[in-house]
Amino acid sequence: MKKNISASSSISPEMVFAQSTLGTSLMTVLQDGTSSYKRIADYLLRNQVKVTALGIEDLAEQCQSSTATVSRFARDMGFSNYAGLRNQIAETVQAVFQPVEKLRNTIENRNTSASTASASLQYASANIDAASHSINEQLMSQIVGRLTKASTVYIMGFGLSSHLAGMLALHLQPFCSHVVEVVAYGGTEVAAGHLANITEKDVLVVISFPRYALDVIRLTQFARMHSTCIVAITDSPASPIAQLGDYLLLAPSSHSILPSSASAAVAVIEALVSSIMVSNKKNVEKAMRLTEALAAYLHNADSNLKFPITDSSKTKK
Repeated sequence: MKKNISASSSISPEMVFAQSTLGTSLMTVLQDGTSSYKRIADYLLRNQVKVTALGIEDLAEQCQSSTATVSRFARDMGFSNYAGLRNQIAETVQAVFQPVEKLRNTIENRNTSASTASASLQYASANIDAASHSINEQLMSQIVGRLTKASTVYIMGFGLSSHLAGMLALHLQPFCSHVVEVVAYGGTEVAAGHLANITEKDVLVVISFPRYALDVIRLTQFARMHSTCIVAITDSPASPIAQLGDYLLLAPSSHSILPSSASAAVAVIEALVSSIMVSNKKNVEKAMRLTEALAAYLHNADSNLKFPITDSSKTKK
């Protein structure tokens, strides 16, 4: 199956870089290179702007490698030395607007009196802003179409991503024929059992953020072997899950303390669910019936009967 991650004017800067000539070469190294080369390629794909200001010693330290390995990496990439590679990265990202990088630099250089809580909220805001620049309406529409037509929608997330999978599963249940949360309260064995009969008629939504679980990679590869359509929700084109998805929704997850932030992931999930809810007249009616069915159990039931969304197919005309 061919990945449907074509660039558009609204695509994220990370994706623009990943799809450039240099980015494509780095993605190849990320998949097929040695362990040390993979670490360097991964760092370059995730930190394009920062790399332009790093010397070879700094990059080697960041990648837990040696300056000799970095030099050899640059030569194998077709450059005479590391400086040539760094200059090419600078040229590639020069015209790419990266609001999240600008805000991240502001946060990292903030006054030391700023609180940790305030910095965390600023990271959340930056990640959500970056995610909003990644939204491709055509791509989102294609994903909605695959989800609504799927025989079964499987949703998988391990560890810190499991609660995100549960959230998406609850939202999708009224609008998809059959929804299965692959992990839920089980582990790898339960997940593998749920995916045992997955087919090309189904869709697997994989949610994974640093630190990436090996099990989620292996089970996603199993689904690909069975020609299942895969929607990946992850933080970067360099993510191992991004390499396996037919459709990719990016949710940057940078944070100063946590291994990853879930704020943008929640926003992307809500954007996806909202798109499904208003994608056709039947889904709008389902949402209204659901609101009515729950009204008796809600506070201020009369006000909750109002359902202000409309059928997007009509609004586009």
